Amino acid sequence: MTELIYYYSAHSAFAYLGSARLMDLCVAHDLTLVHRPIPLSPVVEAQGSLPFAARTQGHVDYFFGREIERWAEWRGVPVVPFRPTHHDADYALASHLILALGDRGAAVDALAHAVLEAHWRDDADLSDADTLSALVAQLGHDPATLFARAAQPDIAARYAQNANDALAAQVMGSPTYVMGSEMFYGQDRLEMLERAVTTPFEPSRWVNPPVQAT
Repeated sequence: MTELIYYYSAHSAFAYLGSARLMDLCVAHDLTLVHRPIPLSPVVEAQGSLPFAARTQGHVDYFFGREIERWAEWRGVPVVPFRPTHHDADYALASHLILALGDRGAAVDALAHAVLEAHWRDDADLSDADTLSALVAQLGHDPATLFARAAQPDIAARYAQNANDALAAQVMGSPTYVMGSEMFYGQDRLEMLERAVTTPFEPSRWVNPPVQAT
């Protein structure tokens, strides 16, 4: 099976909007989805993106408002009509719980989707242990066992390594899908990704001049 590397943050609107479509695509084309949850801000800021607070109101209202609404309608995905109340809370615990299940397989897929859905459909606080405990229990996991595994040092190390790998791969945001040497940034590239699975694109011949630092 071909591996599809999936970089995303556990609180990402656009990862959520594309999540169900992504899972369907992987099943249809026999792809192994490899989860790489990341802390988003250090990764995107390394690629030159502004922190959320430094962006203009127009940019925020369009990219993190109207675009979410339209894509939610297009994909048939329910979303709250506002930026989630606890969107700026630390989502490391939710990410660690995903990693505690591994980096691939149906259980990991289900938890990753459920975390994103809880945040964007139900306005869930991804830093709240009780909220996350109820969520993992609904999926059939023993919360005490999964939380204990998530607290192990190797899980935190894997989360940090995911960020380092994303930086090395020049990942620009969440979600980013990497298949072989091809990177697709954004859930709006899922259809292009599917085309690449069935009919690979011609190798890139593009050459840019060096970016001049200012």
